[in-house]
Amino acid sequence: MEGTSPHCAAINESLENPLNATSFADLGVADPIRAALAEVGITHAFQIQEMTLPLALDGHDVIGQAKTGTGKTLGFGIPLLQRLDVVSEPGTTRSGKPQALVVVPTRELCVQVAADLSQAGSISGARVLAIYGGRAFEPQVDALKKGVDVVVGTPGRLLDLSRQRLLDLSHVRTLVLDEADEMLDMGFLPDVESIVAQLPAQRQTMLFSATMPTQIVSLAKRYMTRPTHIRAVNPDDDNATVDSIEQHVWRAHAMDKVELLARVLQATDRGRTIVFIRTKRTCQKVADELGQRGFAVAAVHGDLGQGAREQALRAFRSGKVDVLVATDVAARGIDIDDVTHVVNYSCPEDEKVYLHRVGRTGRAGKSGVAVTLVDWDDVARWQMINRALGLAFFEPVETYSTSEHVYTGLGIPHEATGSLPASARTLPGLAAEEVEDLGETGKRGSPPRGKGQGAKGQGAKGKGRGGKGRRGDSTPRDSGDKPRRKRQRRRTRGGANASAGATQDGPSGSEAKTDGANATS
Repeated sequence: MEGTSPHCAAINESLENPLNATSFADLGVADPIRAALAEVGITHAFQIQEMTLPLALDGHDVIGQAKTGTGKTLGFGIPLLQRLDVVSEPGTTRSGKPQALVVVPTRELCVQVAADLSQAGSISGARVLAIYGGRAFEPQVDALKKGVDVVVGTPGRLLDLSRQRLLDLSHVRTLVLDEADEMLDMGFLPDVESIVAQLPAQRQTMLFSATMPTQIVSLAKRYMTRPTHIRAVNPDDDNATVDSIEQHVWRAHAMDKVELLARVLQATDRGRTIVFIRTKRTCQKVADELGQRGFAVAAVHGDLGQGAREQALRAFRSGKVDVLVATDVAARGIDIDDVTHVVNYSCPEDEKVYLHRVGRTGRAGKSGVAVTLVDWDDVARWQMINRALGLAFFEPVETYSTSEHVYTGLGIPHEATGSLPASARTLPGLAAEEVEDLGETGKRGSPPRGKGQGAKGQGAKGKGRGGKGRRGDSTPRDSGDKPRRKRQRRRTRGGANASAGATQDGPSGSEAKTDGANATS
């Protein structure tokens, strides 16, 4: 917090084997949490967890940094859950105010972190609530009224609820900023500052991310008390990504990219694959083209409603589709089992984006393949990324869909074409996954403000102010108000009042008509 000591002890430890032999019992993790994790096969700590838990369980402020896919969520999740007061005294009522707050940058990450914490706290009785935009307010408000222990949320919706006095943050004991470098970026910083201002001064603060630039660490100290900076890396390991990821970087022509991608998706032993694309429009276009070529594909990007985005992720997790085409909303923190390949269809913006994209594969000690396609116009951008990360691909190999090294490097059958063979089209596809009704706010396809759609009963008949509200309200916007007074119009002719010259019987038909430019209301 402001005015605290700038002390920040940095700890560097080796990460030779991500599946460390240290058990959670050895680290002092409570029995209910250990039992809940054992139900999903998690019994031993990763390196970042082993280094973080002793300090975090004692209530110290921590900055945790480790490569993607090495278990950072439980690094802050276990201490957060263990410090909860989840048992009320006999004869007293359990408090319903949140005791811990986790702030995340994206809706998808919010859902995932909340699910992980719910699993870890299932036996201890921890009540975890995900709060994010795109969903209706009412279910989230109802859950807050019933009482929650942990809130995981995105900044916008957290502020919306707190400003309406529906979310009380005055009892928060633990604050976590996940993907902290993104949360403390200038785009999120004002919202984060507004949230932190509502928290008690005496609290534990933890920041976690795979990338933690020096300026972000300096900024983080404003919210922390004598933090310990833990970097779970091998001092002799200069690689920014985990060694289990096989990387390919090719210079590709824009008009040949889809053909090249279609062949990459037919690589031997390919499992779930995420294709990252920079823009929303191209993301949807590539997803549609892959679907026409026979691949079981789903898209995730900002132009989709929240229900469609969650439908796509559920279908991808459950195996109904095995190709997810996404913008960078899915690049940070999303943990999906058995993602064997990541394809950067668009060159990443910078080295941080590259690390987070590639980090979707090769997680938890598994191996993975990352393919980056660099347009001619993006070569300079890629060379900056390559230099920053110390990679060996400064001059990407010129590559086409027919290049021999594509087939040999990824184990693609030479008979593969730009379409998936009919015999390989075995997955049910996105249509097999139902869309959940989230009561979405700002849902695409809703009538614009002030425009009715009387043909299908959506909106009132005709146009204008008498129609329904912008979210399809069941009552007219002016319901309950007094009837409007009919607007009076004055007839004018050349700027003069026409009624003065009218006869007692009224003006003639030609005189009654006025120029629209001169008519006033």
